[in-house]
Amino acid sequence: MAKYKVSADIGGTFTDIVVEDDAGAVRIGKGPTTKENPALGVLQGIGQLVGEPSEIDFFVHGTTVGLNAFLERRGAKTMLVMTGGISDTYTIARGHRDELYKLHYRKPEQLVPRRNVHEVRERLAWDGSVIAELSEEDFAPIIEKAKAEGFEAIAVCFLHAYANPVHELRAREIIKAALPDISVSLSHQVAPEWREVERASSAVMDAYIAPVVELYLRTLKAELARSGMNKTVHVMGSSGGVMTDRLAMERPITTLMSGPVGGSIGGCELARRTGLQNLLCVDMGGTSFDLSLVVDGQPEMTSETVLEGLPLLMSIVSIDTVGAGGGSIAWVEAGGLRVGPHSAGSYPGPVCYSRGGTQPTVTDANLYLGRLGDDSLLDGKMKLDSEATGSALTKLGAEIGLSDRELAEGILAISNAKMADAMRTITVGQGVDPRDFTLVAFGGAGPMHAVELARELDMTQVMIPRFPGTFSAWGMLQSDIRHDLMASHIGIMSTIDAELLDAEFAMLEEQGRQKLLEENVPEAAMSFARAVDLRYQGQEYTINVPIERGSSVAAVLDLFHSLYERRYGHSQPETETEIISIRLAATGSFEHSEGEAAFAPMPGEPQVGTRDVVFDGAVHKTPILKRDRLAPGKPMASPAIVEEESATSVVPPGYTITIDTFGNMLIAAGESA
Repeated sequence: MAKYKVSADIGGTFTDIVVEDDAGAVRIGKGPTTKENPALGVLQGIGQLVGEPSEIDFFVHGTTVGLNAFLERRGAKTMLVMTGGISDTYTIARGHRDELYKLHYRKPEQLVPRRNVHEVRERLAWDGSVIAELSEEDFAPIIEKAKAEGFEAIAVCFLHAYANPVHELRAREIIKAALPDISVSLSHQVAPEWREVERASSAVMDAYIAPVVELYLRTLKAELARSGMNKTVHVMGSSGGVMTDRLAMERPITTLMSGPVGGSIGGCELARRTGLQNLLCVDMGGTSFDLSLVVDGQPEMTSETVLEGLPLLMSIVSIDTVGAGGGSIAWVEAGGLRVGPHSAGSYPGPVCYSRGGTQPTVTDANLYLGRLGDDSLLDGKMKLDSEATGSALTKLGAEIGLSDRELAEGILAISNAKMADAMRTITVGQGVDPRDFTLVAFGGAGPMHAVELARELDMTQVMIPRFPGTFSAWGMLQSDIRHDLMASHIGIMSTIDAELLDAEFAMLEEQGRQKLLEENVPEAAMSFARAVDLRYQGQEYTINVPIERGSSVAAVLDLFHSLYERRYGHSQPETETEIISIRLAATGSFEHSEGEAAFAPMPGEPQVGTRDVVFDGAVHKTPILKRDRLAPGKPMASPAIVEEESATSVVPPGYTITIDTFGNMLIAAGESA
């Protein structure tokens, strides 16, 4: 009986399924996301690819359930409990203003309004010593209010709880004794770091999405079990590793970027297989455009991020997102053309889907300009209505005096400019030269725009991986179990107690080992990566510096100065360096397939026809190629439209197309000889 590994990526528009068998052969499925119950879309996709769900040996999925609950503000009704005298820190937050010149700037709205932030008497010193004991009677009115007003979650953030969690742990005991069904998030477990504003914000986020994530995971697990799959359900984490559903429910904040991270991990696997170590990964779907960097074969990581102005402390793959996708709607404001961020989604979708959409989108523009054909999507299983698209473009174009073609070209130009700006932000804006990178484009819409985006940044090589429309789901199958742990350790590096530091790392390693053992990871498959957060004395923000076991202080400092200079363009070696915290990544490795022995094309002529396609204002008679018929190692000249089940790749004139031994499509500037 065959055994399968299955991954599911639940996006805002489509749900992607990837199935890999014992021999490394891959099959894919793609269908609309069932927003009312995302589990149904997953089960439908699995049912099309796996005859018997009991044959599934491993299942992992990425989900945006928690992220969407936050973005749409439909999370749990949440209360925040803080140390007496500091409760306003959450509401006031930091004093900086992100948009200095915006006349009508408003601070981001907090998830918990001030009236739902409460205080209890207690106090810890910076080192965790108890100054004032926890006042348990202060919880009585909090519990009564929670009962009376139907609160679903409570976040607890006490001063210096990262140094001593005793009061937060007791607070949970008191709350759970009175309210056993309420979700409780403790700041020292969510983000055991200094800076109360960020720690409180992280605890609130965890509490806010917890009931939503838990309900979704329990429903999914029950539905899968009912279908015959009783294996552990794994969830993609924001840090690039997977975890069991149980641990995901315990710390739901770790699933926030669950979906987009799969693409970054897939990029790391591409780097390992192809030898191309520096990749700029872009994932363009129906709703959003996600960007991340792979440097020297590893994903760029950060220990903090900001979502819609709200700070979060957690280990996460650095992903930037802009509202640009195939479903981005074109509209007119003040006589000018705008595109996005609003999306048509899968229902009603673009006009050409014939599901009730009336406003032209990026997908409609691609169809009108010939980059898509009426039968391009899902190998012709999904027909597109070019006539309806033309009518919608005519109607919108009349508002601003543009022809159908001018409007379609304008839609793509605006969309590409927005995405190119985002690419510059994570490269040039961080001291990284994009010309040293290969652009890896995936998602259902990414390959249509990849070459033009690369041209915007003077990048000379583009890679379109196999099955680009489901690449993020494939990347999830390349992930390992991962847990990120940290502890505060404030001091001057030049006077650091190396033995004490090593002992703290050893303590974190033991915690990580226990977590991995809970997930049945054998000792031989465990590995631990150490890092420290450093900053120059007097500064606020830190740089994460990886360290090897036994590294000297001098070597760590040299690396810090180098990383600082790469990010900011200068360094200050003469200034004292502070250590703020230590971090550990505990990893449990799976056995991953190397894929099929060699990529073999399907029989048949690659070219199946031609189509008039508009490139740079001119119409070109363009060959239509079937990707699965392209043989490795045979360069072809552009222009070309390369079609496959999960995506369509658009290659303007002036490029060479080559398929490598893994089945990836490489597009390089310059005509084929």
